[in-house]
Amino acid sequence: MDIISAIIIGIVEGFTEFLPISSTGHMIVVSKFLGLHQDEALKAYEVIIQFAAILAVLVEYRDKISFKEIELWKKVLVAFLPLLVVGYIFKDEIKALFDPVVVAYMFIIGGVAFLIVEYFYRKREPRVKSLNELSLKDAFIIGLFQLLSFIPGTSRAGSTIIGAMLIGVDRKTSAEFSFLLAIPVMGAVSLYDLLKHYKDLMQGDLVAYLVGFITAFVVAYLTIKLFLAFISKFSFIPFAIYRILFGLFLLYIF
Repeated sequence: MDIISAIIIGIVEGFTEFLPISSTGHMIVVSKFLGLHQDEALKAYEVIIQFAAILAVLVEYRDKISFKEIELWKKVLVAFLPLLVVGYIFKDEIKALFDPVVVAYMFIIGGVAFLIVEYFYRKREPRVKSLNELSLKDAFIIGLFQLLSFIPGTSRAGSTIIGAMLIGVDRKTSAEFSFLLAIPVMGAVSLYDLLKHYKDLMQGDLVAYLVGFITAFVVAYLTIKLFLAFISKFSFIPFAIYRILFGLFLLYIF
């Protein structure tokens, strides 16, 4: 992988990982147009940029990394538990689900789901307006919705945000909890992949990896800030429309 490709993929990962538009579909398309194959070397590089995205969340929410926030992290771990258990038991079956056409259809279905959720969201006042107001029960339900992210193209961020909004959490808090939940989820996945692909990492272009890491971190950090500012004033409808259009595009090229 050359440096230009590393930068492009780093930008895509940083921009799409925390938005409700699924990074998986975008990585498929970008890799295809760059002429990159889904081989071990590319998978190893994806581990690097996933760590960069996690670091961006840790930096943005560094004030939450404290024993004073132990109650909040209890909720995060409760939400993480369903995915950890189901992922461990059915990891082989989950891998078998991957297919570009499935990704395309899930983009479209997810977009329609966001339109429906936004329609009903406007008709009621949110019950939860801050992370402190979330209960352990709320966290667990959000964790159950996160299981939908096992279907490629669904989007981990999208499934958790939709789940949170359906149980009465406001948009900003839904997104913030999704970001924090990404820390154990992506951390566990990245660590597993690192152990699996560490030999490929050592054989790759370390300069390109470093450039890609920095690119993914900067883009992810800026995306988190801009996304929170956006949803503080607007709805998820633009993301819903984008998902539907991108899904149709995926169906066209595959």
